[in-house]
Amino acid sequence: MNVQMLKDKINAKGYNVETLAEKIGIDRSTMYRKLNGDISTTVKEAVMIRDALGLTNDEAKSIFFG
Repeated sequence: MNVQMLKDKINAKGYNVETLAEKIGIDRSTMYRKLNGDISTTVKEAVMIRDALGLTNDEAKSIFFG
């Protein structure tokens, strides 16, 4: 996962990590562990993040599968 790109998109949307976690229905500590690479992000979560941030499919691919 391209964490910096994801953080940039979170900030550009006016969100913080806690807000994004709430929007996709996961605990903020879980979101932080995903960003730190401690646990992986599922495809379902990647889709929810894409939708919550209004990312294009290409942006999502670059972030999650880049």
